[in-house]
Amino acid sequence: MVNFAVHGIGRPQRALDPGEDERWITVEQFETLLDVVAKCPESRLTFDDGNVSDVEVALPRLAQRGLRGEFFPLAGRVGSRGFVDRAGLRELVAAGMDVGSHGWDRFGARRFEERALRRELDAAPRLLGELSGRAVCRYSLSGRRVDRRVLGRLRAAGATRVYVGSGPGGSGVRGGEWLQHRVEVHRDLDRRWAEGVLVGRYGHRWSGRLTGLLTF
Repeated sequence: MVNFAVHGIGRPQRALDPGEDERWITVEQFETLLDVVAKCPESRLTFDDGNVSDVEVALPRLAQRGLRGEFFPLAGRVGSRGFVDRAGLRELVAAGMDVGSHGWDRFGARRFEERALRRELDAAPRLLGELSGRAVCRYSLSGRRVDRRVLGRLRAAGATRVYVGSGPGGSGVRGGEWLQHRVEVHRDLDRRWAEGVLVGRYGHRWSGRLTGLLTF
């Protein structure tokens, strides 16, 4: 399974964080990615951060093509300018999409002590579940700051799927359904790149490291 990680689409409706523009794509680029994914049943689309473009741009185009997506908002930014609100989360769920947790705000596991981890791993999914109307049991951990403590906490909490380590190359990790790697979509996305990822042209950059994390 190849998992694409999408962030913002179209014209941003808020000031972007430093470096965030690298992961912002045009509507036309997103439609290109959808066309490629629609032809490959062993591919999956995920969406991080909870930008309002998830509802305004991605959702209608997914529905039009009969595709599903997994959406991972930042709980601490729901309802803020440029991000989805409660109504948007419920619209995603009503359309048959999955809503998971991307933490409270720019998750980076190893930077946090126990109190902060509780906010990221416990409070964030609980709030998102309340807002969306459906229990959250899937997680997207940004960056590659993942260790056995974090994964153990998620497994104990009943997480059914965890995405880790997004980056511009690689096409997956041999770790089963529970722990999966993703390929991050950048602003230079084109059809040739997307199709190349699906056929493994860009290798498995982190598969060895993530496979090691499965045994904890």
